[in-house]
Amino acid sequence: MNYFSSDFKLGILGGGQLGKMLLTETRKFDITTFVLDPSNEAPAQFGATKFFVGSLLDYETVYQFGKMCDAITIEIENVNLDALEKLEEEGHIVYPSPKTLRLIQNKGKQKDFYVENNIPTSKHQRFVDLNDLKKALEKNELEFPFVWKCAQFGYDGNGVKICRSTMDLLHLPEVECIAEEMVPFKNELAVIVARNANGEVKTYPVVEMEFHPEANQVEYVICPARIDEKVAQLAIETALQVSKAFNHVGLLAVEMFQTENDDILVNEVAPRPHNSGHHTIEASYTSQFENHLRSVLNLPLGNTDSKVAGIMVNLVGEEGFSGPVIYENIEKIMAIDGVTPHIYGKKETRPFRKMGHVTIVNEDMAAARKIAEEVKNSIRVISPPTPEGGD
Repeated sequence: MNYFSSDFKLGILGGGQLGKMLLTETRKFDITTFVLDPSNEAPAQFGATKFFVGSLLDYETVYQFGKMCDAITIEIENVNLDALEKLEEEGHIVYPSPKTLRLIQNKGKQKDFYVENNIPTSKHQRFVDLNDLKKALEKNELEFPFVWKCAQFGYDGNGVKICRSTMDLLHLPEVECIAEEMVPFKNELAVIVARNANGEVKTYPVVEMEFHPEANQVEYVICPARIDEKVAQLAIETALQVSKAFNHVGLLAVEMFQTENDDILVNEVAPRPHNSGHHTIEASYTSQFENHLRSVLNLPLGNTDSKVAGIMVNLVGEEGFSGPVIYENIEKIMAIDGVTPHIYGKKETRPFRKMGHVTIVNEDMAAARKIAEEVKNSIRVISPPTPEGGD
C-alpha cells in the first residue's frame, strides 16, 4: 500500500500531546492524517491534515470518523471499542486491535490477564464499586495498606491512591475498582516494545522512572536505567512476554517494579506512545512516535538503540496557579547544551497538568542527571498574578 504523498488516510483517535508528537512523524513522511478529539483546543489540531471535534466514547462519532480513514490508531485507550470492532469487520486497519484494547482498557481485566498468562504481577482484588470494597474490609477479606485504582478512565496519577486507613477512602468515587497489594520496590522501570503486523519486534532500552510523591506523576525518566544488567535483561524478557500474550500491534509501554529481591513485577501497560519514551525523540535513532507509525502501517521497524544517555523532565503546572500559561525561565534552560523543551500547546495551566517536557541528552549519565535537576529547579509553569495580587 502506498502511504506516502497519496490519498491514504490515517485516523488518530485523540488529539492530545501524544497525537501532536505523532503528527511530527506523519508530516515527515507526508502521510494524510485525520484527528478526532473532544476539545477544539486540542494540541494536535494544527498538525493534522483535517481535525474533527467529537466524543471518543460515542459509537456513531467514532464509527463515522473511522469510515473516512483507511487505517485507525489511538493516542488514548478510552475510546469506543464497539465502533472500532465494526470498522475492523468492514476492512479498515485498526491497531492496536479492539480485542487487545478490551483487555487493557479495564485495569481489573488487565490484572486478571496477567494472572491467567503467568505474567508476574502484584496480587489484586476486583470490586464492583467502593461500597463493595468497604464490605471486603469489614469482613477482613482485604487489609490495609493497599493501592486503590479505578478500573477505567484513570490517567496521569488520577484514579490511583495509596490507602493506609479508612480515612484514605474518603472522597474516592463510587466506581468499579481494584485493590492491589503494596509492593516494596527499589525502582519503577519501563520497557517500550514495538511490534508490527508481520511480527517484527523491537524493544527500547529499560528506563527508570522517578515519581512525584504527591501527584503520582513521573518527574524524571532516565535512560538507560541505573540498574544491574541482569535486572535489565529480566525486565526486557518480561516486557516481551507481555507483548506476546497481548499479541498487540503498535507500541506497548510496559511499566514494572524492580522488587527488593530484584524480581520484576508488571504494574500496567499502555498500548500507545508513552511518557516513558519521550526522551527517544532526541536520544534514540528512531523515536517511539516514528516506530508507532511504522508498526501500525506494517513497515520495517527503526533502530531502537540510544545514541546518548537521555533524561526526560516533565513540565507540569505549578501548584497554586491556574490560568493562561507562562513558562518562566525557559530562556535560561534553552541556553544549556543538550537541553530541548517540548511545549504541548495547552493554553491554560492548572496544578500538576502536563504542559510539556524537557529532554536532556549527554554522553555522561551523571552530567545529564545533574543538568536535569538544574532544569527542574529553573523552569516553572505558572500563570499571571490575578488583579488582587494573588496567584
